[in-house]
Amino acid sequence: QVQLVESGGGLVQPGGSLRLSCLASGSIFRINAMGWYRQAPGKERELVASITTSASSNYADSVKGRFTISRDNNKNEVYLQMDSLKPEDTAVYYCNVEAKLYVLEPSKSYWGKGTLVIISS
Repeated sequence: QVQLVESGGGLVQPGGSLRLSCLASGSIFRINAMGWYRQAPGKERELVASITTSASSNYADSVKGRFTISRDNNKNEVYLQMDSLKPEDTAVYYCNVEAKLYVLEPSKSYWGKGTLVIISS
């Protein structure tokens, strides 16, 4: 199994910054894509940003230019630097990875338990 542990959430004022981290552990053969999703109260979970093994990234339109996703393949970690935060960024942020536990196994999707981000003055 793959365990994902997120950290870095909290309360910050509008215009502030936060950096989320997610550590993947377990008997992992290979991690492919890594990403961050978020779910605000009463809304569907949505993709925030994703990054491939070659560091090609993709962002939701709502966070382009403000958020930056990165990863450390040696540490099995993915990060989300969030700048110029807005109240509408308030949500639970979930880490997601596509990983293979064995060489012949197809990639599966794994989720963290989430970290709460609140943007409020």
